[in-house]
Amino acid sequence: MFENNILTFNPGWDESANKLDAFDDIREIQRLLKGKGIVLLSEADNSTSGPASFMVLDPDGNTILIDQHV
Repeated sequence: MFENNILTFNPGWDESANKLDAFDDIREIQRLLKGKGIVLLSEADNSTSGPASFMVLDPDGNTILIDQHV
């Protein structure tokens, strides 16, 4: 699925994949990053809610996947 290193963050889950009661929605995280001029590889659809994802490259060229399941 991914050829190189990847780091994944899952808003809405704790470190054991248990659902959190409160968390920042992926679309808000995406909006904040884009507002700082960070270019995304893929984007979550802002017209939806619930599960979504987006990807960005870190300065070393590693993919970071932000993947919300709830």
